Amino acid sequence: MTTPDDHALLRRAIALAARARAAGNPPFGSLLSGPDGTVLAEEHNTTLTDQDITAHPELKLARWAARELDTATAAETTMYTSCQPCEMCEAVIRQAGLRRVVFALSNEQLLDIRPGSGRPPVPQDGPALLDEVRAVVEGYYR
Repeated sequence: MTTPDDHALLRRAIALAARARAAGNPPFGSLLSGPDGTVLAEEHNTTLTDQDITAHPELKLARWAARELDTATAAETTMYTSCQPCEMCEAVIRQAGLRRVVFALSNEQLLDIRPGSGRPPVPQDGPALLDEVRAVVEGYYR
């Protein structure tokens, strides 16, 4: 459930999305707040101007949090974002240990506005060579 405080920070994320669009980028914006609602960092999409397909604001903020915040502080943050994070960003947010994400537009709603990319799914084959890769990975996560 979202609160009026959440809505205020979401509006700021939406303003960042408008800034991205005005700069010629896809219209997505995000910010990261601490437990008291203080904005710690904010970003907007720069995939076109940076010529970097990974320059999503959610990914940039999660990377910033992992680099700049200790684990306990990251675990108390909330990301506010104009649109629900894509799978790539969601994975990085989880890895960064952020507590919560609040979004304005769901991915499903986005697809109603903007149909899919038109790119077919990339085929994936595997698993394969399990014993060989297990020897490299086993024991690392202890």
